Amino acid sequence: MESPPEFAPLIGQAKAVLLLTQAVRQQRVAPAYGFMGAPGVGQSLAARCFAKYLFAEEADLVGEARDRLHHQLDRGNHPDLLWVEPTYLHQGKRLTAHEAEAADLKRKTPPQIRLEQIRDVARFVARQPLEARRSLVVIEQAETMAEAAANALLKTLEEPGNATLILSAPGPDAILPTLVSRCQRIPFVPLQPVDLARVLQTAGQGKILQNQALVDLAQGSPGEAIALWQALQDIPDEILAATRSLPQTAQQSLTLAAQITKALSATQQLWLLNYLQHQLWRPSHPETRQHIQHLESAKHQLLHYVQPLLTWEVLLLNLAGLAR
Repeated sequence: MESPPEFAPLIGQAKAVLLLTQAVRQQRVAPAYGFMGAPGVGQSLAARCFAKYLFAEEADLVGEARDRLHHQLDRGNHPDLLWVEPTYLHQGKRLTAHEAEAADLKRKTPPQIRLEQIRDVARFVARQPLEARRSLVVIEQAETMAEAAANALLKTLEEPGNATLILSAPGPDAILPTLVSRCQRIPFVPLQPVDLARVLQTAGQGKILQNQALVDLAQGSPGEAIALWQALQDIPDEILAATRSLPQTAQQSLTLAAQITKALSATQQLWLLNYLQHQLWRPSHPETRQHIQHLESAKHQLLHYVQPLLTWEVLLLNLAGLAR
């Protein structure tokens, strides 16, 4: 079965495309879908492709009318599509991660899907669609919902009215079982190397393929590869150069620890630990397991607010074999 042109941008997710296409063609669109898979492998793009295909097919649009609908959805101003992202709360206003970054706001906790947003969803699906045959709601990173928000969403899933909801999450274990049970699961898989390369090149990010460490860390996720690359650009060159070969003396270890904690945020320090972990991974090397244990311990300490300078000092001394 040939895939619709609306799904052409979605690479490496043949099963998801087949399931969604068949649902529309057979007029058996579910009230709710769970797009399950690692972040960055195409769930958001799939939701946009599905919205274009669903709205166009149900309205029997062709030619220029279909193109106009696609452009409208690309601009994000279709009255029957609601897109919900995790948000921060700042001065009584909800901001997405992109909006917070644009406003140069720093937050210690990650964004989340809030109860107020789920109430917005309930109001949205309660009204009749304005242009399409049904309303469509996409909830990204549904795993960030607190329990109160999840319970409120459950009521909407039980009576969605003339609407279809899409919940995107890493897997069924990431959200409440009661939510999972009301969604038809659509699996999203890590991309094969050839597909990963194709997506990155199409996105103008082919340079990432030259860094094998980042490609390996991405584990088949183009979105993760791009996020890793962007994070790498924010790490000062002198720190990256210093971590490519471990410090050999206690003084070098202490100096590098001071540089890292002065130059990098907590998020960047955690990123650097993951990057180091990959660099130091040598399956046949006898010290690998010990190095990984030290790095995991350092991540645990940073996540539990142990003093960063002390954490890095101990880690680097351990990696150099200088700790007692």
